[in-house]
Amino acid sequence: MTTTTNPTGFSTAVRVLLNVGHAVDHMFLLIFATAVSTMATAFGFNNWAELMPYSVGAFIMFGAGALPAGRLGDLWGRRKMMIIFFIGMGCSAILVAMTQSVLQLTLALALLGTFSAIYHPVGIPMLVQNVPNPGAVIGLNGLAGNLGIAIAALVTGLLVKWLGWRAAFVIPGIIAIACGILFAWLCPQETEAPAKRHSGKAQVALSPRLLARAFAVMTAAAAVSTILFNFTTNGNAQLLTERFIGVIEDPATIGLLLASIYTVASIAQLVVGRLIDRMPFKPLQLWMSIIQVPLLLIAAYTQDWGLYVSLLIVMIFVFGSIPFTDAMIVRYVDDRMRSRVAGMRLTVALGFSSIAVWMLGPMVKSIGFSHALLIMALIALIKTAIVWLLPDEPKAEVTSSASPS
Repeated sequence: MTTTTNPTGFSTAVRVLLNVGHAVDHMFLLIFATAVSTMATAFGFNNWAELMPYSVGAFIMFGAGALPAGRLGDLWGRRKMMIIFFIGMGCSAILVAMTQSVLQLTLALALLGTFSAIYHPVGIPMLVQNVPNPGAVIGLNGLAGNLGIAIAALVTGLLVKWLGWRAAFVIPGIIAIACGILFAWLCPQETEAPAKRHSGKAQVALSPRLLARAFAVMTAAAAVSTILFNFTTNGNAQLLTERFIGVIEDPATIGLLLASIYTVASIAQLVVGRLIDRMPFKPLQLWMSIIQVPLLLIAAYTQDWGLYVSLLIVMIFVFGSIPFTDAMIVRYVDDRMRSRVAGMRLTVALGFSSIAVWMLGPMVKSIGFSHALLIMALIALIKTAIVWLLPDEPKAEVTSSASPS
């Protein structure tokens, strides 16, 4: 389909598909975490904690693949990479459903993680090209991504119950392939790769020294944030299952409870995204970080419906903190190299935080969820200290966020 790019962004249909891509990215990575109890039985394990470490390859590749994906996005083209993302996610999800051994499952999940690495360094910079309100755009995109997490919790639980765990991968896989075909048809061809454009300034001009400091803080904050994100989103289904024993034990109902938590918590990203465009960046991020510490402490010692409420509030602030890292890239980095910078940041942060997924099962089995949540509270405190090092922004150096790129 031949179209032209809107000077202030892409067409509504393309922007919708870019947001759907974020939902697909997060949903597919969490299908396994939601279905792991059923899959553990199918693969001959005694409980979910024994199978969980076999998914670590997906999260390692989610981080390691971001660097080459970001480079290709800037130097080759973001549209091409997004088509590969959709088709690759769909095909690899179907491949996961076809596995018959733990080795095959591990490799297929790693392939899924490889394709999932494309979205963040490519899809988000593509979405915020030329927009006058990047914070709000990132907030809406974050909402879409976390609705994908909610959909994973709800749809996977229902599909596992009615059709089996393999269908929980196949059906979303077919939908992702269809999205890729639609994206290729609707998204206009790029006249030149982002790196070859002649303009596209950052919102805030920093000296090389302050820019290096901002990148270091951005990467470190993203690493600890992703540990919190990965631990909660990969562990919440099992946490609810454990603490609702004797109250609710149906997997589909647990999935519905988890989906409701993620849906409500996702709305926080809309609010935070708009706040990013309207108020000082550093104080807002500091408050969003520090408040997670007492909330995680409360969640560590609550049961059934008390846990449901405390976990809901925890996830509001965990999800609400997500837009900051992408907003930092828009704020400090020229659009011509945003995919590469995002790729570098994600490779370090997600590669490091994949440890959280690898350790989740063994950690919970060894020390229990209560002590694991106490460790997460400590990590939230560390994140606050890291954010404190973020450079202050001289107002005089703020440039127009609507600069053409």
